[in-house]
Amino acid sequence: VDALHQWLLVQRQRVPGGGATFKAIEYSLNRWSALTHYLNDPRVPIDNNWVENQIRPVALGRKNWMFAGSLRAGKRAAAIMSLIHSARLNGHDPYRYMKDVLERLPLQPFSRISELLPHNWKPAQ
Repeated sequence: VDALHQWLLVQRQRVPGGGATFKAIEYSLNRWSALTHYLNDPRVPIDNNWVENQIRPVALGRKNWMFAGSLRAGKRAAAIMSLIHSARLNGHDPYRYMKDVLERLPLQPFSRISELLPHNWKPAQ
């Protein structure tokens, strides 16, 4: 990592300023402490592949969701997608979670509505 840092410093002086390569080198050097943080903290992964994989479905569908019909419909779609994805992140089968929640929701007291959130949810017996 130290050798890479030194190499980037040298290359920054050799490439024309303002070009894509210069910008990439500057980006790396300006974020060097964040890029190498994993070396000092074993809890930090070397990459962010897990996060990238989690947000990919949202990023891929973004253009399609722009045409939800209205702002209100878009907000509803976003809320439903957030619930489904949160259920998945909490280890639940999204279909089973949503089916159970939608069946229980009409009779669920408002004071206990948080029990139906993905991080608190327990399947009905």
